[in-house]
Amino acid sequence: MSEATTTRERALVAAGEELAALLHHPSADVLMALLDNPALDETKLCLLLERKDLPGEILEEVGRRKHLLKNYRVKRALAFHPRAPRLISLRLLGDLYLMDLVQLTLSPGVLAELKRSAEEQLLARLPQLPLGQKITLARRGPARVAGALLADGHAKVIPVALDNPNVTEAQVLKVLSREKLPTALIPAISHHRKWSVSYNVRLALVRHPLSPLATILAYLPHITVSDLRELAAPGIVPESLRKYLQAEVQRRMRTGGRGEKQSAASEDPSASKSE
Repeated sequence: MSEATTTRERALVAAGEELAALLHHPSADVLMALLDNPALDETKLCLLLERKDLPGEILEEVGRRKHLLKNYRVKRALAFHPRAPRLISLRLLGDLYLMDLVQLTLSPGVLAELKRSAEEQLLARLPQLPLGQKITLARRGPARVAGALLADGHAKVIPVALDNPNVTEAQVLKVLSREKLPTALIPAISHHRKWSVSYNVRLALVRHPLSPLATILAYLPHITVSDLRELAAPGIVPESLRKYLQAEVQRRMRTGGRGEKQSAASEDPSASKSE
């Protein structure tokens, strides 16, 4: 009997330290035999699934055995494995806990398709979540989920989502592109220490029909003349606002472009120092 055959047969019945040692065996045949070993409990199986070099056929076999996937730790370990078959990982997403889904979306090395599907799972669960979990997601979730929570508009969730480090300017602008927004959102953005000083966010706030006039007027001196002229074109903003835009353009023209320099300085602190 060959050594490989002997080792495989030992893998079927090994226990204790011998079993623990076989978890690191390089042979796929030996590891496959371990899956049939009654002593391979969920703890040892999870240790096996921690191996980043685990052969794909082992991962596929674990995914086929429904009795192994009754244990949540095993299910999670398989879903998170970087070499897990794509279809198996996608199938397991619906069974993962909320924060495990969040961790999956933010983990480096995870397939883009898998991250996207995990985000879709989170978005689908949002309507049923209690406020506390929504706040947790707003604080730590991926940008798309935080953006959906911004659009959802709960007063306690909005400021937390705006502080989320995963949220990008593009996501804030995407939310501001919606015509209908919750009442608390625009004031929260316009007073936020980060987003209120973003030029593109300011421009989006000036364009938005729900922005208060006071907010718009405060931002006009910081908008470039070219953008003011574009906004003042017929049909872009309400007629009642066009006169303010046109007046600001005329004021800039009288100051000989100094307003443009001031606008640039407000976006780039080094600009004012160089003048």
